[in-house]
Amino acid sequence: MQTWYNRHRRKDGVGIHSDTRDGSVGTDKALRTRHVATFHTIFADYVARVDWPEDRLRAERTRALRALIAAALKGSSWHRKRLAGIDVARVTERDLEAVPVMTKRDLMDNFDEIVTDRRLSREICERHLERLEGDAYLCEEYHAVASGGSSGQRGVYVYGWDAWAICWASMARFPHRDWMSDPRLAGVPRVAAVIAASKPTHVSAAFRLTFSSTRDPEHLFPVNQPLERIVADLNSLQPTELIGYSSLLGCLARQASAGQLRISPRRVAAISEPLLPQTRAAIRAAWNVPIGARYGMSEGVFAGFCGQRNHLPDDLCIFEPVAVDGTPTKTGSTSDKVYITNLYNDTLPLIRFEVTDEVTVLRGPCPCGSVFRTIADPQGRLDDTFIYPGGISIHPHVFRSALIQQPRIVEYQVRQTNVGAEISVVVDGAVDTERLTSELVDALGALGLDRPDVTITRVSAIQRQPTGKLKLFVPLPN
Repeated sequence: MQTWYNRHRRKDGVGIHSDTRDGSVGTDKALRTRHVATFHTIFADYVARVDWPEDRLRAERTRALRALIAAALKGSSWHRKRLAGIDVARVTERDLEAVPVMTKRDLMDNFDEIVTDRRLSREICERHLERLEGDAYLCEEYHAVASGGSSGQRGVYVYGWDAWAICWASMARFPHRDWMSDPRLAGVPRVAAVIAASKPTHVSAAFRLTFSSTRDPEHLFPVNQPLERIVADLNSLQPTELIGYSSLLGCLARQASAGQLRISPRRVAAISEPLLPQTRAAIRAAWNVPIGARYGMSEGVFAGFCGQRNHLPDDLCIFEPVAVDGTPTKTGSTSDKVYITNLYNDTLPLIRFEVTDEVTVLRGPCPCGSVFRTIADPQGRLDDTFIYPGGISIHPHVFRSALIQQPRIVEYQVRQTNVGAEISVVVDGAVDTERLTSELVDALGALGLDRPDVTITRVSAIQRQPTGKLKLFVPLPN
């Protein structure tokens, strides 16, 4: 059996592309080999950090914050104005409260002045993303990803060489630690199946295309494949770890309970969408194993599941849950949004960057022993799957994946109709809506919808919810 990842590698096993400075695309197996080696060099250190005491974590955040602000002041004209007056040698986390909030609109409108490498303009990154195939390196050292996120507004994020490896380490270390510490998993090979986005513009796919290796295999299954195909491929692979979009995991659990899916995962992890209670119950009924709800974002903050709770990466970010008015949210209460400061990516400094996610930081220590803060299952990024007559299920990724490929679409909303969807888009330039419509019609038809109808309408604005969030996917009423 060949997974999507293996089918899309070159015959020589490379499948890696690197953009040269003139924008041409070349193949360089050595880049990925070196990057995997970089990851393995640093990984043990980032695993060990999970068990650091609080005072050491606090000292590391302070050191990293000062280094980040120094890099931002040196390389970013936008941050230089915004952070004027800060004493880099003495700044602490508490001092961040006086720093203005940075929004996604700020990022996209001022990208060229925020990024610290002058070779990385927004135009160059967008052009790179538009033609991205496989694991593509920009300027032979950077990775770029795009996201619509929970707000529906497009964002572009770029990572330097070390930051990309650290980002993957931050996500991979908790599952690794969990697997190594559970005696019931001794001798059980870790074979991960990931049912998620397959296009390398998505961070979930991009990670695997860079770092999946014979030593640490991550088998990627596109979520927009027909369910029967996914089930068949999983039956062939027999994964011991199952990772996927929450709504899709619920479908797979029901397939397992019906006897169609015959696998025995030791761990299940939901990603990208809220893990609803009924979905968690269905997974537990099917496999009765620890279930994690991984929280992550293209901005570079990834919570890790220790086998019991989901931990924030308290060594690599400053994570501020806040109310609508920006006041801090108490532990145990659900925030309206969060401000994040990514402490390790000095190529694109994100300092008090606003993310409109609802997050609850839990009280008390985790039984696993780590003092990293833990969070409840996130419930603020729900993209509803559309169910059509005949029980045809269309995952929102089918729409999302096509829409975020268009750099001029800055916001969107998809409303289900009886025979397809009506899509409103806010654009800041030319968009080939006829081609995009045809692409979506073909995708819906391939998934079984009879004569699908899709309309795309340009609008000046999309009505938001009272919290300021944009509901991306609006299903038909029950």
